[in-house]
Amino acid sequence: MKRNIFLLIFCGLVTMAWSQPTSQPSFVSPEVHPDGKVSFRLWAPKANEVKLNAQFEKAPLVMQKDDRGVWSVTVAAVKPDMYPYAFNVDGIQVADPKNSAIFPNEGFQNSILEVTGNSPLVHTLKNVPHGTVSYRYYNSPALGIRPVVIYTPPGYEENSKKKYPVLYLLHGTTDTEETWTKVGRANVTLDNLIAEGKAEPMIIVMPYGRAYPKISKSAGSLRNWDNLQEFKPDFFDNLMPFVEKNYRTKNDKNSRAIAGFSGGGGTTLYFGLNNLDKFSYVCGFAPGMLENEFERNNEVAFANPGQTNKMLKLFWIGVGKDDGLHAVNQKYMEVLKQKNIKHETLISEGGHTWMNCKLYLATIAQKLFK
Repeated sequence: MKRNIFLLIFCGLVTMAWSQPTSQPSFVSPEVHPDGKVSFRLWAPKANEVKLNAQFEKAPLVMQKDDRGVWSVTVAAVKPDMYPYAFNVDGIQVADPKNSAIFPNEGFQNSILEVTGNSPLVHTLKNVPHGTVSYRYYNSPALGIRPVVIYTPPGYEENSKKKYPVLYLLHGTTDTEETWTKVGRANVTLDNLIAEGKAEPMIIVMPYGRAYPKISKSAGSLRNWDNLQEFKPDFFDNLMPFVEKNYRTKNDKNSRAIAGFSGGGGTTLYFGLNNLDKFSYVCGFAPGMLENEFERNNEVAFANPGQTNKMLKLFWIGVGKDDGLHAVNQKYMEVLKQKNIKHETLISEGGHTWMNCKLYLATIAQKLFK
């Protein structure tokens, strides 16, 4: 009997030993220092090599391991903004386990670093009236239950009779319906601009832009023709009616805008410029496109440039000088000039980044619905 009790106790202790997690040392990551430098840390005692990949650095940075198994690196002062970053652990990219600010994306794992600096930026959380971000779902007979994130401006709940214009805001390829709020800070940006009287109060609709499951998540850019043809009926026949039924929206074309980044930017131009009866504002943020698609994807707008100019209150394109899409966007702008289609452009510094997306959104938000 005593022997059996001893065995039970012994087995219990062994089980507890195996089930207890290895003790992890205490540390912070990322840590923004008063001088603007930033320290990144990762506990990976069995790793052979760890590097930091960050969009504010031109190349990965090698991290050093201490006797606790914590890898770290401190970078020079970082310009205030929000930046994606990740760790490369023995060739595998992972997000920072110590950072709850995650980049919503279906193609990679990244975390978000925010450096605020001494002066608040347009996307910095401030003590101003804030709108509401809602996670909603609508039904698509062809695609099933679809997610959409919707921002309503400050005061929406209090004034039950007021109606608002709508900005449909599309994410980039491999991003999700959450990326515009969690990385692009669309809601915070509009809160701040509305509080300063620089932007009109508006509803922002941020849908999931891939026609999944009909279109595979590994099927490439959102602006690919097959995705456009599947997402188009979902957008116009399901999403827009859902929004206009459930929210106090102004439903005339002068109260609708559409904008998007990268693959979602290509989708934006295709939807907006071929449906001039529905949108008066069309804005592409480094929009994805190919030169051999110009005529096909702009059929309605190109067919009658004079009518296009009359129908649009704003046609706007922004792209970074170092963006891989800069060259094709420049060719597209040249075609627009040749056809005498009025448009505004912003050629910014930097590349194909969400730092530029925040700049573009803040820029066009002040031009909409005036």
